[in-house]
Amino acid sequence: MTLAVNSASARWYIEGPQAPQIRTVKSAGGILDLLEIDGVAGDVSRPASPDIVLYQEMVGGCHIRGDLGGGRVDRITKKGEVVLAAPDFATTTIININHRVRSLVFPIGQWRSMLDEAGEGGFSFGNSGIYGRMLGSSTIRSALRHLWSLSADEGAPSRLLARAAGCEILAEWCRLGGTPFAPSKGGLAPWAKQRTIDLMHARLADDISLDELAAEARLSPFHFARMFKQSVGVPPRVYLTQLRIEKACELLEKTDLPVTDIAFEVGYSSNQVLARVFLKQLRMSPSDYRRARRDPFARLPGDDT
Repeated sequence: MTLAVNSASARWYIEGPQAPQIRTVKSAGGILDLLEIDGVAGDVSRPASPDIVLYQEMVGGCHIRGDLGGGRVDRITKKGEVVLAAPDFATTTIININHRVRSLVFPIGQWRSMLDEAGEGGFSFGNSGIYGRMLGSSTIRSALRHLWSLSADEGAPSRLLARAAGCEILAEWCRLGGTPFAPSKGGLAPWAKQRTIDLMHARLADDISLDELAAEARLSPFHFARMFKQSVGVPPRVYLTQLRIEKACELLEKTDLPVTDIAFEVGYSSNQVLARVFLKQLRMSPSDYRRARRDPFARLPGDDT
């Protein structure tokens, strides 16, 4: 379990009475904290914190009573539903049975300026109409599933992945709350597209952030992410993964570097992480790829006998 977190809410969980119930803790450069909790029946209230906290019910069938910042809640949960707890609000929550939840913590300091820019000054954290509502949004559920899946593959989520997932989730949250973000206007200017792609190439081994790429294009992170996808066809995180795989393939073909060194060279923390990414993208391991490229007649796992 990784205990390096940045939000007050995540620290309360790992240091407070629910600490023994925590299964997983991951943090992405202060942008997001992810927790998975096997909770026990009873009072799961928590003190006020300056974070927006999203909870996802992983089993369903719990009777939840309390207040998460938007008024009284008294209902049976459904598997996969998400609910947002308001910042600076001491929640009161009682759950009747043991349960499993995933929690995504947005430190306000990391998100305030982005939300304000994306909402063109119209965003307010005081929008109580959305807090405490059980949301069955397919957009949010898909973003959460993707975030947790990639985190399982790559360990702690990258800053690029965390910011992109957070933007997608909060944009949908604001839409559901009646304050949609302003739409992006077309794709990137040619100079901005080229400069950000060049920066990705130059920083391939680094945990580059969406904020850094957006600054290169002189845009807010939220608008940059959408405009990049319009210009390139895929989100920045997916494009960066493509660049890393391409570079890893080149190094596997043309050098004798160990797979661990190649993993570091292209921005992954270990050869195991590179192997998981390779398996997902190319359906083979890095070693199998090297062998196949150097000996086209080599037999690979899964070949017919």
